[in-house]
Amino acid sequence: MPAAGHSVDEYLETIYFLAFPIGEYTPHGAGSPPLASRVAEMLHVSRASAGEMLKRLEAEGLIERGTKKEALLTESGRERAERVVRKHRIIERLLTDFMGYTAYESHERADELGDTFDDEMIERIDDKLGRPQRCPHGWPVDPDVEQAENAELTPLASLSAGTRATIVRLAEHDGDLLHWFYDQGLAPGAEIQLESAEPAAGQFTVRLNGSTRAVGEKAAAGLFVRRAA
Repeated sequence: MPAAGHSVDEYLETIYFLAFPIGEYTPHGAGSPPLASRVAEMLHVSRASAGEMLKRLEAEGLIERGTKKEALLTESGRERAERVVRKHRIIERLLTDFMGYTAYESHERADELGDTFDDEMIERIDDKLGRPQRCPHGWPVDPDVEQAENAELTPLASLSAGTRATIVRLAEHDGDLLHWFYDQGLAPGAEIQLESAEPAAGQFTVRLNGSTRAVGEKAAAGLFVRRAA
């Protein structure tokens, strides 16, 4: 059975987000926590449960261990993860565009509904919605487009003070943080300026619509922006 009630697909989706340069909460440096810890944090499970599932995914040929023991999606694992990610984003658009849910609500509901729709149903929904290009949180529905776009984006935490940028994507796997983004008006399309940056202290200040907002370290790492030309 899946560890702690989470499905194989949910774990693959989580590993997918941790696997790319523009990933959610991807730590850097020698002191970075191991993958099991990062997966456990994102799925709100114990590290032991995450470790158990990672072993299962490896046994099923969906992930493999790299030279530093990190988990890498195999070809079949990546294909499955991309299908899961695309399905999730289309369901989010169904919820916001057709059913009236807020962008924040759509993420949690889409998690609950993921197993409800098969691939044929998802294609019909996508067609009826006019084939939307992005989910409500700014992530491209097409994973190939997402990966091509990664080179154009950077986390807010990586900017220098004074930089102007447009928010393109929001990290969405922490429900409380996602809610906070929308409460603060830090939504895709918002134009901001980083007024001050103190990475060592985990403190950032941005200007949005004429007022300033304090942004913590985790939030700054989860706001993916495009620098102004």
